[in-house]
Amino acid sequence: MARISGVDLPRNKKIEFALQYIYGIGKFQSKLILQSAKIDLNTRVNELSEDQIIAIRDEIAKSFTVEGELRAEVGRNIKRLVDIGAYRGIRHKRGLPTRGQNTKNNSRTRKGRKKTIAGKKKVI
Repeated sequence: MARISGVDLPRNKKIEFALQYIYGIGKFQSKLILQSAKIDLNTRVNELSEDQIIAIRDEIAKSFTVEGELRAEVGRNIKRLVDIGAYRGIRHKRGLPTRGQNTKNNSRTRKGRKKTIAGKKKVI
């Protein structure tokens, strides 16, 4: 099993898609890495040689910020927004959408489950 940037890549997948299991690497970055390492996109992970795995590791280390380092950087950016009191920071602190989405009906992913508040009784 190939282990790159602390992530075990799935054995039977093509390397182009397996690299996307690493946080910070998407479709485009995966193709760039494999082109610069001169590895065929259709190669399966279990077919890679040690030299090819080392070439991929070196390319990622040279060109990209991935996994823990990237997560820490994103966390620091959010903390900075919260500390300076920016609008986006306030939205992060409250757990609401930060990019202007509607919150009256949607945004359940950010807000969590509905918290139903008991209604008032009707007076007859």
